[in-house]
Amino acid sequence: MRHLRTAACTLALMVLCLVPGHAAIIFNFPNFSSCAGLQINGNAACTGGVLRVTPATFSQSGSAFSTVPVSLGAGASFSTLFSFQITGSGGSADSDGLGADGIVFVVQPVANNVGGGGGGIGYQGIPTSLGVEFDTWNNGLPGDPDGNHIGVDLNGSVTSVTTTPIAARINDGSVWYSWIDYDGSVLEVRLSQTNVRPATATMSYTVNLASVLGTTTAFVGFTSGTGAAFGNHDILTWQFDDVFAPIGVPVLPSLAFGLLALLLAAAGFSALRTLRT
Repeated sequence: MRHLRTAACTLALMVLCLVPGHAAIIFNFPNFSSCAGLQINGNAACTGGVLRVTPATFSQSGSAFSTVPVSLGAGASFSTLFSFQITGSGGSADSDGLGADGIVFVVQPVANNVGGGGGGIGYQGIPTSLGVEFDTWNNGLPGDPDGNHIGVDLNGSVTSVTTTPIAARINDGSVWYSWIDYDGSVLEVRLSQTNVRPATATMSYTVNLASVLGTTTAFVGFTSGTGAAFGNHDILTWQFDDVFAPIGVPVLPSLAFGLLALLLAAAGFSALRTLRT
């Protein structure tokens, strides 16, 4: 029976060794009643419990970034989840309706700054950076295929390197949830109108982020811009993890401990059979 207990303990250690660690979420804003820890730039503001990256008026450009740079994980890896809402859309209209220009989630190592407004979405001109844009205006330019898509932008250019159209209108006042995960090689973006993480990525793109940034230390945050069309571009909640640790995925340790319980039960059953024979 001693051998059985030893085998069970060995199996238990093997299972526990397979359980990955999880870094602490370093930003967790359940709302923005306080923007402590964020540098607010341009026309951005914390108001009414939201981070309003631009208000619903013409020719705005705003951004909000971490006040200190974040040391990202291996290969500049990270995971984040945020919710946003675009309301008060007005001004000019394109084929899918009033309002512009969208929101960009940005990773950049230079400083807390803000780019161009309008079609620049507050991102254009921010060097050595990566942006994930939620674009609500068709500028009719390369890399900007329509007025309702998500895309990946590099080095302050809004000519996206990849885009994916979104069926539901992003700036119709609905609350949206986005999960962005980078494992050191592949950037995955998920977008949903519910807070349940989709099993399949809405968009993915292979990129060497550490090479783009020239470092694995960066400021992270959001930009937005308006021009002849506008909207309130609000971030409602935000979680950010400084390593690749997808938020909303079933927690592996509970599965591992379930397996451990089965192994120990099997060992105990075998020991009981041995005593009875």
